Amino acid sequence: MVTRLRRRIDRHPRLVEAAFLLLIYAATSNQYRRAGDDTLWWPGFALAAVTCTSLPARRRHPGAVVVLTTIGTAVAGSQGSTFGPLLLLPVIVALYELTLQASQQALRIYGFLVAVILVPTALRWDAENEPWANETVSLAFWILLPILHGLAVRARRTYMDTVRTRAEDAERTRHEEAQRRVTEERIRIARELHDVVAHHMALANAQAGTAAHLFSTRPAQTGRILIELTGTTTAALRELEATVGLLRQPETAEESLNPAPGLDRLPDLVAAFAAAALHITIAVEGPVEALSAGVDLAAFRIVQEALTNVAKHAAVNTAHVHLVYAQGQLTITVRNDRSPITPPRVPGGGFGLISMRERAQSAGGSFRAGRCPEGGFSVTAELPIGA
Repeated sequence: MVTRLRRRIDRHPRLVEAAFLLLIYAATSNQYRRAGDDTLWWPGFALAAVTCTSLPARRRHPGAVVVLTTIGTAVAGSQGSTFGPLLLLPVIVALYELTLQASQQALRIYGFLVAVILVPTALRWDAENEPWANETVSLAFWILLPILHGLAVRARRTYMDTVRTRAEDAERTRHEEAQRRVTEERIRIARELHDVVAHHMALANAQAGTAAHLFSTRPAQTGRILIELTGTTTAALRELEATVGLLRQPETAEESLNPAPGLDRLPDLVAAFAAAALHITIAVEGPVEALSAGVDLAAFRIVQEALTNVAKHAAVNTAHVHLVYAQGQLTITVRNDRSPITPPRVPGGGFGLISMRERAQSAGGSFRAGRCPEGGFSVTAELPIGA
């Protein structure tokens, strides 16, 4: 019932405002009486009409409405009307609206002005001869009541606005965080797909090219290379299936990829490239330390991608991998010798260096790549061992 009534009130605000003003007019005009004989002061109806019709402007000009209603009430009081709550209704409504809108300084000024006008008037033309202390306290109460109530409503609105703003900020932050995580996950999966597809496809391409070159002269070696090619494509399909499976599984990436590849698989990687006629030397310097799963995976993928780039873009048959364990840091350097010719561009390139840099940064390390002064190309990644 209350909800239905509130909806109707919200749908007809002007009608509600008109009814409210009529009630104030009826209550106020009935208080306009002459001193002594208690008869109605007929000009008071016109005065009440003026003070009440000024109230609709209280939201646009609250200060002027306070002054006008105060003067009208003072005039009525000077004719013998009692300064009670009904006579003060227009002033109370105007002061309440002023409190909601005006600054603290303006509120103090207008409140002091109302008191200066009404209190002396009530003491001078007191129709009931009440003690001045009672008259003053009563007037002060009815002046302060709308101000205090308005301050409480204003503070409540400010609090609700703050709560609403914080809720909106929190919702926006949650949405941005969700978007950021989705973007990071997409980049991570794209990086995994690139590492798997680029490595195995480049290796398969090199093996197929070598087999085609040796087919007529060394059939036995060609057969071994084709067997290696079968293993390469099988491994590619297996890793691709595992990576794409991340999109269908609810568990985290670490759970889905276990066991993740690490530097312990370097011998298998070297053997796979050897089948494609790329000979790799591995040098390890310093005491070998255990790596965290994330760093171990990043290190392996960086070496894998660097060697894949050598097989795809460098017309050489030798590459060097140098691992240095020192001062809590693993430094990986992959270098190839000077290329005697410019090799043809292999389709699908363009993201190798980006992938390696992202790998290093995701593990808390750094990455750099460039041509060597003596020729060839090298990439270097520095990864914290305990990351």
